[in-house]
Amino acid sequence: MQGGLGLEVYDEFSVGFRIKSRLFRIHFLFLSQFLTRAQLMSRPKSINSMRSKPVMKRSILALCTSCLISLAVVQASEYSVVVSRQTKQRPEWQSVVDALLERHSNAVVLVWEKEVSEVLPLLQDQHPRHTCFVARPEEAGRGFVAAVHQLTRQYDPDPYTDTLWGILTGYDAANALAIAKTDAPLNVKKIASGTELALELCEQGVWYDELVKNKKVSKDVGGVPTEQQGPSDTTRALADTLTTGAADLFVTSGHATERNWQIGFRYKNGTFKSKQGQMFGVPLQGKPFPIASSEPRVYMAIGNCLMGHIDGPDAMALAWMNGLGVRQMVGYTVVTWYGYGGWGVLDYFTEQPGRYTLSEAFHANHHALIHRLDHCFDGVTDIALEPGSQRLPAVDPNSVGKQLGLSPADCRGLLWDRDTVAFYGDPAWEARLPSRPKAYGQKLEIQGNTYTLTITPQLESRSFEPVNTNGAQRGWRPIVQLLDHRIHQIALTSGDDLGVVIADDFILMPNPRTVDQNREYVIQFTAKRVD
Repeated sequence: MQGGLGLEVYDEFSVGFRIKSRLFRIHFLFLSQFLTRAQLMSRPKSINSMRSKPVMKRSILALCTSCLISLAVVQASEYSVVVSRQTKQRPEWQSVVDALLERHSNAVVLVWEKEVSEVLPLLQDQHPRHTCFVARPEEAGRGFVAAVHQLTRQYDPDPYTDTLWGILTGYDAANALAIAKTDAPLNVKKIASGTELALELCEQGVWYDELVKNKKVSKDVGGVPTEQQGPSDTTRALADTLTTGAADLFVTSGHATERNWQIGFRYKNGTFKSKQGQMFGVPLQGKPFPIASSEPRVYMAIGNCLMGHIDGPDAMALAWMNGLGVRQMVGYTVVTWYGYGGWGVLDYFTEQPGRYTLSEAFHANHHALIHRLDHCFDGVTDIALEPGSQRLPAVDPNSVGKQLGLSPADCRGLLWDRDTVAFYGDPAWEARLPSRPKAYGQKLEIQGNTYTLTITPQLESRSFEPVNTNGAQRGWRPIVQLLDHRIHQIALTSGDDLGVVIADDFILMPNPRTVDQNREYVIQFTAKRVD
């Protein structure tokens, strides 16, 4: 890390180059030594040695092939597919891998045997923009989600996630294949939610309040959000938004387990329940009814406990994917009590419409989480924890954290959320809201080796304030500009007083909180692209 006043620059290219060069030399020297030994052994000294030549040739060929594969693997790839050997050996799951390879040109497949972390050296050399972890549902539990989080922060030395990742799974291989084959981008126009959200920034939609009985807010195309009288039991109404209403985005919060969503948080309401990859509505009165739709959509369980935990074939997450067309999903694998990792995705996705895909919004929020840990609490970013472990360290905030009013409880909460929010689906698939006016403008210009990021307040004094405060840990998120390529040899020329972090694939500026009318928010630096 290099930096001056208010600046952090993470430049890992030289490290990656050394790793790549070292791998090449090891393979090359080993092959040279093997060939030299093989040439000596292949001299016709005896009948036995003559008979061993074909075997030796096959061994040399196998070794050469292995070396070539290893060398090919370390070449840069924009998209990597990571899969266990057990999964890959099953024809129906190999079809899932093949579908991804067909959609993503120059994708590379990496195979692990016992632990997903085995592929780390190869991922460090490839440093792909997208990493898709194909997994059978029995592999994709809480521990696997945590392992993916931890793995994807280790491609380079900085503490941030180094790739846009997703876990592609499903109720069965056929379900996973449907997700893998989905190619057309999703224009998120219709939104339905079981909790309050900033509907004014969406094209159309409806939300039912989990806190206030009978409260419903809806918005038509071209209209404004309007409060209405809703039903006391919203089970059927919410189900209809997924079937006849064909919502593109579904958002939930409130009490949940791996088997159900309890719709009302402060009042008695119905439930959604899952069974064998299918979803059912269970109203307060009347019989349970099936809820089914094949329309592609995305789902954000931003405030639910355990909705993202796949613990068996009856898991809610699998029913969302298999029975309701969900192609990407965000959800907690543990009980949630802090909320930064889940609720904050709304801050980037729905409250900055059109700026990020859902995958990008998830990762921008995770960058924000790691930034808060790294800058507000000393020596905690490398702490390894079992997901859901209660043995969380109580670390006092440093001077920066104290200025923000943070406490040791915030450190515990951030560490709790860090590795426990799952992102399911193909991370390169695009689901995005239509672009609408935002609280602040964000423009990146690249001219040669000069990068200029300009932030323009557009709501006067309110430009950097929270848009919607429903939920937990809302608002005040840093400004995150993702890059579509990697950079190195970074030198800041303007904006060093803004506390900016420049990594190899994103720029992060802490939220200024108040608008200074007498200054421009401009970050300018020079950098070279990583080839």
